[in-house]
Amino acid sequence: MEWECCIKSPEQGAREGAKFIQDHIIEATEKTFDDFAGAAIDKTVLKKILGL
Repeated sequence: MEWECCIKSPEQGAREGAKFIQDHIIEATEKTFDDFAGAAIDKTVLKKILGL
């Protein structure tokens, strides 16, 4: 984490930064964004979803 305060000590910035980073870490998914792309296509279901 980086901050642009020339007054704040590096130690205080590190304490605040460590807490901020810890609070904002997300658990990454095991799936890929497009893992659905290889799935079978059911045109009937798609038409139903689209209201056609």
